[in-house]
Amino acid sequence: MEFITNFFTQALYRPLFNLLILIYEYIPGHDFGLAIMILTFSLRSLFYPITKKSLKSQKALNEIQPKIKKIQKKYDDDKEKQMKEIMDLYKKKDVNPFGGCLPLLLQLPILIALYRVFWHGFQPEQLSLLYSFVPNPGKIDPVFLNTLNLSDPNILIAGIAAISQFAQTKMMMGKKTQDSDDGGFASIFKKQMIFLFPIFTFVILTKLPAAIGLYWITSILFSVGQQYLISKEKSNKLEKEEKEEDDKEERKEENKVKNKKDESREN
Repeated sequence: MEFITNFFTQALYRPLFNLLILIYEYIPGHDFGLAIMILTFSLRSLFYPITKKSLKSQKALNEIQPKIKKIQKKYDDDKEKQMKEIMDLYKKKDVNPFGGCLPLLLQLPILIALYRVFWHGFQPEQLSLLYSFVPNPGKIDPVFLNTLNLSDPNILIAGIAAISQFAQTKMMMGKKTQDSDDGGFASIFKKQMIFLFPIFTFVILTKLPAAIGLYWITSILFSVGQQYLISKEKSNKLEKEEKEEDDKEERKEENKVKNKKDESREN
């Protein structure tokens, strides 16, 4: 167990802590809150391709859910046939049922390390973990924008994080899911999560340093922007496909008219 703890500290916690202090030392004003935001945006940008793939996979899986339900209902008495049909559907639609989970699992150790950095990074003894090329600030000022002490819990930060979480959850669920009245357990659970997850976020963050709440808000804002870009990309793709379909129909009509004219000339 000690080996795993040491490995985690040296491989993840220490590099992230050093990167945070490096940003803190070189940004104007030495604002620790801004350093947290810059580090969060940098890491989320680094993982953008993985997260994008994960979100697309999850979206594709949600889109074929009605067809999966039909298969489950049709082959309710034959589980083997049901599983085969579902797997064939995944193959046909090029959907990986685990595609949304695996990329997130890869990021989990880094997220845990980040939480530890923002939780324990204010302690003076942590500065002993700095690399030789990273300047030692002597002590870290935890005040954000000369107002909020990020080393203590803050109800305002917790409230903003909860509201942001609520907005993101609604956005991720989509209007179709929110308006669904199928009465199934999954549908009810998803609707409850819209409210339960933000409440859970608020309660937890009122007991943790505000630095974690600031990280949470920054991460959510990045996710919302990312979701918007992916949705816009999909919308542009659909518009392009519709335009190509319209052009195809137009050419078909033109060919019909041309054929009729040719027939009338022959007659």
